Amino acid sequence: MKNCPKSLTQKLQQREQNNALRKLPVFNNLIDFASNDYLGFARSEEIFNQTHQYLLENNLKINGATGSRLISGNHNLYQITEEFIAHFHQSETALIFNSGYDANVGFFSSVPQRNDIILYDELCHASIRDGIQLSNAKSYKFQHNDFNDLEQLLIKISSNSQLPTSIFVVTESVFSMDGDSPNLEELSNLCEKYNCYLVVDEAHALGVFGDFGQGLVQSQGLQNKVFATIMTFGKGLGCHGSAILGSQELKNYLVNFSRSFIYTTGLSPHSVATILIAYQHLEAEKEAIQNLKSNIQFFNQEKLQMGLKPLFVYSTLAYRQAGSAIQCAIIPGNEKVKAIATQLQENGFDVKAILSPTVPEGQERLRFCLHSYNSKKEISEVLRLLCTFVF
Repeated sequence: MKNCPKSLTQKLQQREQNNALRKLPVFNNLIDFASNDYLGFARSEEIFNQTHQYLLENNLKINGATGSRLISGNHNLYQITEEFIAHFHQSETALIFNSGYDANVGFFSSVPQRNDIILYDELCHASIRDGIQLSNAKSYKFQHNDFNDLEQLLIKISSNSQLPTSIFVVTESVFSMDGDSPNLEELSNLCEKYNCYLVVDEAHALGVFGDFGQGLVQSQGLQNKVFATIMTFGKGLGCHGSAILGSQELKNYLVNFSRSFIYTTGLSPHSVATILIAYQHLEAEKEAIQNLKSNIQFFNQEKLQMGLKPLFVYSTLAYRQAGSAIQCAIIPGNEKVKAIATQLQENGFDVKAILSPTVPEGQERLRFCLHSYNSKKEISEVLRLLCTFVF
C-alpha cells in the first residue's frame, strides 16, 4: 500500500508530539460517564423489541432504504415519523436527515444566500462551522453567550447602507463542551428587534429538558420564535439521525437545495422506526427524564460539598431548570488531563479527557456525561476519586 504524502505524516507527528493524537477507543464495560445516551434509550431492550415488532406488523422487512429519498428511499415510515416529530415539537413540519452533522451542513450550506449574514456563537460545534464554511453568505462570530457583543454586530450591520437580505443568528441550546446555555428568551427578543432569523441546535437538550424531553426551546415556549431548530437523535434518543423543524416552505426548500439531503441514501426503515419508537417513549415515560434530573442535581450537590465546584465550568444553563447533563472539570494540559482520565478508567469509571485542539489550549478538561441510569453511589465515588487525583 502506498504511503501517505510527507505533509500528512508531519501533521500526525506534530499531533503525537503535542500529546493530542486521536485514536479509536476500545469498547469497555466501565461505568458510563462518557456517552451521550442520557436516558439509556440506546441500551433499552424494550425500545429494541418494540422497533422489531413494529417493522414486522407493518411488513417492513427490508434492510436498506435502496436509494436517496428523492429516488426510491422515501418509504412510508418517513412520513409517519416526521408527522409525529412535528406534532411532538409543536412545529409545522419536520424533515429527517441522516445525522446531526448532515442536517447542519445541509442547512447552513444552502439556506443563507450570497448577500446574507450569519452571526454565530464562537463555541458552536464543528458541524455548524463546516456548514457555514460551505455557505456563500458572510459570517461573523460573537462572544460566547454575550448578547451585548451580538447586538453591537447587529448595530454595525444595520448602520451599513448596503443591508444584507437576511441575517441568521445561530446558537446551541446546550453547548457540548461547556454544558452551558444561552438565555434563549433574551436572544429571541433580540432577533425580533433586528428582524433576524434565529437558528437553534438542540442536540444536547432533546430528552433532557421539558416534562417530556422536548428540549430547551419548547420548554420555554419559544418554538414559534425560532426559524429553524435542529434536533439530533444520537444523544438523548439513543439512536441515529436528525430532523430540522420549521415551516412547510423551509422544508420544501431543503428538499430542493440541501445537498446533504438530496445526494445521500436514506435511512433504513429500521433506523426510522427506532426514531419513532424512541419518541413514543419520550411521550409516554417520564421516569427516565426525572431520574436524569435527579442525578444532575445530586452531582451538583456532591461537587459543592467536596470542594470541587471551582474546577468545573460555570453553567449559566437553565436558570430555571435542573442543569445540564454535561459537566466539565477544567484540568489544563493534555498530558495532565489524560493521566487523570486514565486513573479514573483504571478505577472502573469511563470518563473521557477532552484535549486541545478540540478545546483551546489551557482549557483541556474531563467531561462527565450524566445519565438516568447512573446511581447516586457511582456519582459520589467518581467525584471522590477525582478529589484524590486532583488535590
